[in-house]
Amino acid sequence: MPDVKSYTSTLNYVVVLSNTIAGKGKAGKVVSIITKRLELAGIRYRLHVNDWPLSLAEFSSVFVVGGDGTLNYFINRYPDLNIPIAIFKGGSGNDFAWQLYGNKSVAEYISIIFQERITEVDAGRCNDRLFLNGFGIGFDGAIVESMGMKKRFSAGHIAYLYTVLKKVLFFKEPEVQFCIEGQTVRTEQPFLIAVANGSRYGGGFLIAPGAVITDGKLDFVLIRKLAPLRRIFKIGIVQKGRHLSMPFVEHGRLKQILVESSDRTPAHCDGELIRSDRFSIEILPAHFKFYV
Repeated sequence: MPDVKSYTSTLNYVVVLSNTIAGKGKAGKVVSIITKRLELAGIRYRLHVNDWPLSLAEFSSVFVVGGDGTLNYFINRYPDLNIPIAIFKGGSGNDFAWQLYGNKSVAEYISIIFQERITEVDAGRCNDRLFLNGFGIGFDGAIVESMGMKKRFSAGHIAYLYTVLKKVLFFKEPEVQFCIEGQTVRTEQPFLIAVANGSRYGGGFLIAPGAVITDGKLDFVLIRKLAPLRRIFKIGIVQKGRHLSMPFVEHGRLKQILVESSDRTPAHCDGELIRSDRFSIEILPAHFKFYV
């Protein structure tokens, strides 16, 4: 990963943040591994489960245990955080953790953290909400709306895929207007619009396979209106990230986009449901520091 910098003394005083909902109890097992390793290394830490502190100013770094939902809650609770972050896979959807360190185990990632190598990672902002994976409107927004609270208690990718297959035939494309970089306003009835910082969400859907979280850009993916039966055959292509060359897809990179609709339309940031008739999206380059 580019732009890696060396830091010292980032492990003087670690705060470990977790929640009991993430991953149907998986987070608790990960926390146990982390705290034992910190104790063996003689690293001072404080653990917070659910009751997170108002400020993290006294700590030198923060370990977050959970999935993409927990991480999204974390970055919006501490939007201007300047200490290094480690995100451990403890949820049902762990797309951003995968983006950072792939399929490494908890123990392997702790060993990486102990090397204190840190990279500055971009974030996206939609209206007043931050995201790390991506924003989606259209079919994506409808899927997250349909999943509701159920997604918090289900396996991320399986729950997402099940809802996709159940809804794919009956989704009606909304009419939206969008304007990229303040240029010409366009009106479309897209199957979906994704504005991605990371390459995947939904527990493994490669919506923007070329996205880079350190390039100061957001990847824009528009999938045009598709007949219901065609959707069934194209979903697998999108899941594997093989859709960008298809004639019904438009994609590019941008720093800012405005999406508007006549009604309050469901959309999502990192899989968290939002509703509005106006979505102002921009990149925040090098906004957070992560161990890699």
